[in-house]
Amino acid sequence: MACLYFLLAGLPFLSNIGVENDETIFAMAFLKPTGGAYAIRIGHSHIPLMIMSYIGTLKAWLYRPILRMFGTGMLALRVPMLLAGVASLWLFFLLLRRVAGERAAIIGCTLLAADATYLLTVCFDWGPVALQHLLLLGGTLLVVRFCQHQNHRTLFWGFFLLGLAIWDKALAVWMLSGLGVASAVVFPRLILRLLTRRRMALAVAGFLLGALPLLVFNEKNHWATFRGTFHKDTSDLPGKARMLMNTAKGGGLFGWMFDEDWQTTVPHPAKGWAQEFSADISSLAGHPRRHLLFYGFLLALALAPLARGDALRAIVFALVAMAVAWIQMAITANAGGSVHHTILLWPLPQLIVAVSFAAASRRLGRIGIPALAVVGATMVIAGVLVTAEYQYVSFRYGGSPVWTDAIFGLRDYMRGVHTGNIYCVDWGILDSLRLLSHGTLPLLVGDDPISKPELTPADRAPVERMVTDPGAVFIAHTKDFENFHEVNNKLVKFASDIGYQREMMAVIPDTYGRPAYEVYRFVAKN
Repeated sequence: MACLYFLLAGLPFLSNIGVENDETIFAMAFLKPTGGAYAIRIGHSHIPLMIMSYIGTLKAWLYRPILRMFGTGMLALRVPMLLAGVASLWLFFLLLRRVAGERAAIIGCTLLAADATYLLTVCFDWGPVALQHLLLLGGTLLVVRFCQHQNHRTLFWGFFLLGLAIWDKALAVWMLSGLGVASAVVFPRLILRLLTRRRMALAVAGFLLGALPLLVFNEKNHWATFRGTFHKDTSDLPGKARMLMNTAKGGGLFGWMFDEDWQTTVPHPAKGWAQEFSADISSLAGHPRRHLLFYGFLLALALAPLARGDALRAIVFALVAMAVAWIQMAITANAGGSVHHTILLWPLPQLIVAVSFAAASRRLGRIGIPALAVVGATMVIAGVLVTAEYQYVSFRYGGSPVWTDAIFGLRDYMRGVHTGNIYCVDWGILDSLRLLSHGTLPLLVGDDPISKPELTPADRAPVERMVTDPGAVFIAHTKDFENFHEVNNKLVKFASDIGYQREMMAVIPDTYGRPAYEVYRFVAKN
């Protein structure tokens, strides 16, 4: 039931907002203009291994047949990751049932399904995070099965999935190191008892096989992943702690993913029974923006002393793993300050709550089950109501500038324009258009080097070639939608200085009437 709810709750979100750039970045591995950090050649085949130094092409390989078969619509883009989220729920249930029993498994799975932040980060997957959750849960489940039954195949394939996780995104090292430290702290005797040379070899072989593309890239590029992804920065620890709390409270995406603050728009009315239902529920509940996971977590910690044996060890294990993983993202520059980082800690908070509540319910005698039912149901209902509020604001106000649905109108317009090169003069345009056009548009980066504070003589030459490119068309955001502020104006001024003026071709609005994109060309001044 939890898995079915998660699927049905995610489906109404799929087309309410546009496409964020990082949600589509995987497509550069196979759709033109192709790019990425690294690829190898085997015969006549071009094998992309890495999108960036810390993001692999696992998602791109999984999507290649999907896009060929179903095209590049919103269902083809988002349903696979939503299904990955459903699968991660099921794996979480199986894992919890093995380590803490069926009662804890039902509590944890239900709480995770009702977590709106988990649902949205998986469904839109701009992190990316969906495969991270799936692979880490799958690998952990197989390793736990090995510890219980000593089946060597589960050991190998468990570590293989963990290796795939670090190829998918190298930041998986946060969670992997957390799990490793927690294992050493909580289960040292078990590890020593199970450890043999053969088992060590199997675990290492499985992990290296899963992470092989990442290792090949690094061996050829002086270990760029590990040299370039960590820079220590402790200046914003309070802010990152607040982001962790906001993620746990469920409101971290309001005002960021959805454009509620725009003052001139006409909100959309509800269309269809799903939107009407979410609007009614949200209105009746007073438009809630916080659920109760954070407070449930604090209650679980207070009740943790009632746990014994395996239950207590599971709680301590999850706490240590969470602490180690979060500390790493908190002290890393440009990490830990966004929901798509903090959500990587999930579902460890739900594990702690589930195991603690289940253990407490057994120690409290007759009132245990009724108390558990009341507290658990209250938390789940609160989570469902916040999800309904997210659904309400998503169709009523639409996406924020980086999630604007104007990208669909831009795609349709550009398909009808007969042009040469298309220069994208801001972040957030090229990758989304590449995917939505299925690689049929001649897209090029147009904000480099014009985005630099000052242009050197060497910088001016490529910008001049871009401005004077015959038949070229330029796409920029309007002022209110810009990501790199003033880049568009700098390009227009540069063109004017060399004798060219902008000729506007179209202004593309979103479905709320907000002008989002400018399409223009440069022509010589008279």
